Amino acid sequence: MHCLKPNKENTRRKEKKSKKKSFLQNPNMSAKISIFQALVFLFYRFILRRYRNSKPKYQNGPSSLLQSDLSRHTLIFNVEGALLKSDSLFPYFMLVAFEAGGVIRSFLLFILYPLISLMSHEMGVKVMVMVSFFGIKKEGFRAGRAVLPKYFLEDVGLEMFEVLKRGGKKIGVSDDLPQVMIEGFLRDYLEIDVVVGREMKVVGGYYLGIMEDKTKHDLVFDELVRKERLNTGRVIGITSFNTSLHRYLFSQFCQEIYFVKKSDKRSWQTLPRSQYPKPLIFHDGRLAIKPTLMNTLVLFMWGPFAAAAAAARLFVSLCIPYSLSIPILAFSGCRLTVTNDYVSSQKQKPSQRKGCLFVCNHRTLLDPLYVAFALRKKNIKTVTYSLSRVSEILAPIKTVRLTRDRVSDGQAMEKLLTEGDLVVCPEGTTCREPYLLRFSPLFTEVSDVIVPVAVTVHVTFFYGTTASGLKALDPLFFLLDPYPTYTIQFLDPVSGATCQDPDGKLKFEVANNVQSDIGKALDFECTSLTRKDKYLILAGNNGVVKKN
Repeated sequence: MHCLKPNKENTRRKEKKSKKKSFLQNPNMSAKISIFQALVFLFYRFILRRYRNSKPKYQNGPSSLLQSDLSRHTLIFNVEGALLKSDSLFPYFMLVAFEAGGVIRSFLLFILYPLISLMSHEMGVKVMVMVSFFGIKKEGFRAGRAVLPKYFLEDVGLEMFEVLKRGGKKIGVSDDLPQVMIEGFLRDYLEIDVVVGREMKVVGGYYLGIMEDKTKHDLVFDELVRKERLNTGRVIGITSFNTSLHRYLFSQFCQEIYFVKKSDKRSWQTLPRSQYPKPLIFHDGRLAIKPTLMNTLVLFMWGPFAAAAAAARLFVSLCIPYSLSIPILAFSGCRLTVTNDYVSSQKQKPSQRKGCLFVCNHRTLLDPLYVAFALRKKNIKTVTYSLSRVSEILAPIKTVRLTRDRVSDGQAMEKLLTEGDLVVCPEGTTCREPYLLRFSPLFTEVSDVIVPVAVTVHVTFFYGTTASGLKALDPLFFLLDPYPTYTIQFLDPVSGATCQDPDGKLKFEVANNVQSDIGKALDFECTSLTRKDKYLILAGNNGVVKKN
């Protein structure tokens, strides 16, 4: 039999256990371990919990914020994900393509859209940006401030707008839309303090159709939010599940994040015009319809018929007597409604030396022509401040250009009144929205009797006015519309300011009264804005049109 030899490893284990037992039984060491455990507990209790609380709270829908006081908080919201009701960006890029690039560019974007819809969201946006912006001159691009705000405002959700009104500083962020498309809308009309969009690359003063890299966009956003967090201490983010912004930037800097779902947007109401922070009085562009995919399809299908309809309407207006042209134009879709027919209610006396002065608000260049249609008179005349030579030649009634010299213009109008009836538009420029611009008082000094005329216009596809485009095409675009509609309302005559007026106040009072009468008849708001204000906002000039 072999003798069992002691195992060295077993011996070592027994020695370690005995040492550890003696170590734990030591009262000094037990006290040290208790203190260490208490410190660990305190660290977990206060430090880690505070770290946990610093993480953002994720909540569904921003509606709960309507009950909170947000005046001291900074609100960061995603434009296309949380502010706009529509999920599609196609209409806005189509507006840029049509208004800034023309019909061919917009048609190219339309036929490419089925392919774009098969791409990823990010790639699809890049293609739409390329088609819409490539080769557009940077200095001449005014669609972002003159065209797009109208359509953006019509797409704003009322519920989200109510939340933004309660906030302190408001920051609008877009992950897809270029800065030049959203800055004018957010700053000028929604009073957003800071706008962070994608910058466009420019070479030689022209857009390349390529947006700057997302990392630069994220760095700008990062720096901005860090600054706001230091200033206000509390930042609330509002975005959607579909955008990539919430994945990193929102979750890193916002204490609370609210997500907007598609179902929330479907239940939202559209922001009413009466609640716009700044009224939309002026806007430009030819399209009167939001170019969604279906609307764009209908628009291009109407194109060939529109050209034939416009040519036929122009021929009828110029070459056929009023008695026959009016029913023919009505059959072609041009509609005219006359209320308070002046011809049947007023008869001019044979002894009356002067013609009648008709003063109307200005909706399109065809206002005097439709007043002539309503009066069933072809020898009526009108005066203009800046009308293209093409429009003057094609006009079926006589037009006289004014010089903006008060004395000579007044004498010219008095002379025209001795020859017959005269139509004037004292606003000096057109306005599409339900507002009246300031009436120039010159008309009050040339006639004892003034007949105010309230004019409204409705179009389906195209506006017959422009501030930055070719004025010569204004009547053509109006005739291209399938159902251009005019409503003429003759109001009660008022007395002019031809009597002695030593203080020079009477002419302004008469002009303001005429403006007020027309405004009440149309339910339009009267303003003190002028032609110069309109063109400075929309075109960046004083409104002088070149003679084409």
